[in-house]
Amino acid sequence: MSAHLPAAPEDEVVELCRDLLRIDTSNFGDGSGPGERAAGEHVMALLNEVGLDPTYLETGERRANVVVRTPGTDPSRPALCIHGHLDVVPADADDWQLPPFGAEERDGCLWGRGAVDMKDMDAMMLAVLRHLARTGARPPRDIVWAFFADEEAGSENGSYQVVRGRPELFDGVTEAVSEVGGFCVTVSGPTGPRRAYLVQTAEKAIAWVHLRATGVAGHGSVPTTTNAVVRLAEAITRIDAHRWPRRYIPAVRGLLEGLSDLTGVPFENDDCEPLLERLPGVRGFIEGSIANTANATMLSAGYKHNVVPQTATAALDCRALPGELDNLLATLRELAGPDVEVRETFTAPSLEAPYETPLVDRMRDALAAEDPEAVVLPYCLSGGTDNKALAEIGVAGYGFAPLRLPPDLPFAPMFHGIDERVPLDSLRFGARVLHRFVMNS
Repeated sequence: MSAHLPAAPEDEVVELCRDLLRIDTSNFGDGSGPGERAAGEHVMALLNEVGLDPTYLETGERRANVVVRTPGTDPSRPALCIHGHLDVVPADADDWQLPPFGAEERDGCLWGRGAVDMKDMDAMMLAVLRHLARTGARPPRDIVWAFFADEEAGSENGSYQVVRGRPELFDGVTEAVSEVGGFCVTVSGPTGPRRAYLVQTAEKAIAWVHLRATGVAGHGSVPTTTNAVVRLAEAITRIDAHRWPRRYIPAVRGLLEGLSDLTGVPFENDDCEPLLERLPGVRGFIEGSIANTANATMLSAGYKHNVVPQTATAALDCRALPGELDNLLATLRELAGPDVEVRETFTAPSLEAPYETPLVDRMRDALAAEDPEAVVLPYCLSGGTDNKALAEIGVAGYGFAPLRLPPDLPFAPMFHGIDERVPLDSLRFGARVLHRFVMNS
């Protein structure tokens, strides 16, 4: 190998991530924004540079997807898909300490929108893929590498179109790996701090819902009992006050039981409260996986200060545990009341994949080689990923974007949050683990 070429994936993963973060791929969810074309063309160039011939697909204006297959040593084995998305949620620069598309380094971290969701994983994928191409190394089975568009708006203009329009690209694929999993959380146990790496084996269903309240329009100075704004506000208040029953699916129960073993805090009689109280850093994402949720995210009403409007609308982001989507929607309609219409604008199914599998064993082996004290636990993602699209063709999806993180880094809140950043050492760790996983999968 020439001296100027990276000797290992970890040697270029930081630079690859930096370059991706500097490309603005903000997805506003309404068709506006820059799209992923610039990022897709950048990925194409990186793969062409090492002799690969990927497929480039635009599934909408500037909506770029890149897919390439690398052959394994045993073509009779089922193939694996490793995928990421190139778009990011928007960022308001005024809220950030550093420019969200500057990809600047501070405090040992690379800062930028997408640093954890999910251009860090995209960079790991590129680093490993380019290393395989340069060295001629072949993993045990075929791997389909996919970089999708539009995941942050439900994937309709990304992975769903690719899977439905070009299913042959995924011939033979039975399992897939992507976000959000493989990162560690540090918990205090009887013998000291312990790192638990969370492998995502389940996802909640998605329901994006619009509420539309109706009333009687009139002059703002006249008392009324048919104000659409008030009816909408009351509906939102009832929905927000509703306490959804807790339910522990296998992935969540496995996580809670594992954390109980690590911390010595009991999880008994389906009461996880003592455990959550001891785990403030991970409480939020655990709570998001033990019950249905419905959060109001947008409001719209009125057109003049002294006019009572006839309608008022709101958007809700709802997530349902496996088997709970119909119940969630029925409960919303009951809570909204007779004067508020509940309309679904987008739904996507929940997912559950088996935890006791050879694939998860290979994840555990790869982590243990780099972190011998690693403990691996399953969990359920409260959000959604492009694994939902691949599930349409019978692919079991997992979340495994490996990162060893400092205990004091507020990692989970940075998904769609401000000051998103990823430690440089975590990127290098992830590239090493992903390479080991690929070569033994």
